[in-house]
Amino acid sequence: MNCISDMPTLFVGHGSPMNALERNSYTDAWRKMGEAIASPRAILAISAHWFIGSTILTAMSRPRTIHDFDGFPAELFAVNYPAPGLPELAGEIAELVKPEWVGADIDQWGLDHGTWSVLAHMYPKADIPVVQLSINALKPMEYHLRLGARLAELRKRGVLIVASGNVVHNLRAVDWRNRRGGFDWALRFDEAAKELLTTNPGDVLRLLEHADFDRSVPTPDHFIPLVYTAGLAAEGGSLETFVEGTTLGSISMTSYSTGTERRSDAS
Repeated sequence: MNCISDMPTLFVGHGSPMNALERNSYTDAWRKMGEAIASPRAILAISAHWFIGSTILTAMSRPRTIHDFDGFPAELFAVNYPAPGLPELAGEIAELVKPEWVGADIDQWGLDHGTWSVLAHMYPKADIPVVQLSINALKPMEYHLRLGARLAELRKRGVLIVASGNVVHNLRAVDWRNRRGGFDWALRFDEAAKELLTTNPGDVLRLLEHADFDRSVPTPDHFIPLVYTAGLAAEGGSLETFVEGTTLGSISMTSYSTGTERRSDAS
């Protein structure tokens, strides 16, 4: 596989942790994307599931696999994704985003299911180093958009950025009988997001004014990874969807990429 000058950036609608074990149209798209991208130096993961009161990077050499969920089959709790860490990348990112402060976690967190449920399909050998960035719950949306833009330099340094969340994520509205569809309000918001993100990703925060935002995004944790992706794309490039769809009525699985128009063909 030939090298590319810049690594792509992805936003992946990760949905249920069970996607780590299942084969479906979404996981097939993640697998194909991994096959199509030249091997990165490392992966920076931004997961909805590390939503805390600070901006932190994992900086351990062997991040543990975190099973941050309940009520799923034992088979899912047995999943291990033993990708190495890359502490020097954590330090590199901390320097890159100054004057914003980013801390280093050497022993507390690791890779949660927002990260490993996706990477298990993209890079099943778990041989690419992974560093995970927390989402600072105390910061406004503008902070995350700005920080995403500052991370754009990493693409030139061989780092694949994978942000993992969902455009629409309302667990209280889930309809377990509706495996392949979405409520009208979820479809409207998903479509509005696509129209904006594929034309002017830097204006992503206009979605906060959409009539269906509060129902589609009752909590910000799964939406903020999309804001990072939009900030990255606004620094050069455009976003395009690489898989679309909704499930359980109130979960969007739509996923975006930027920079993939420059990727090499899979070998």
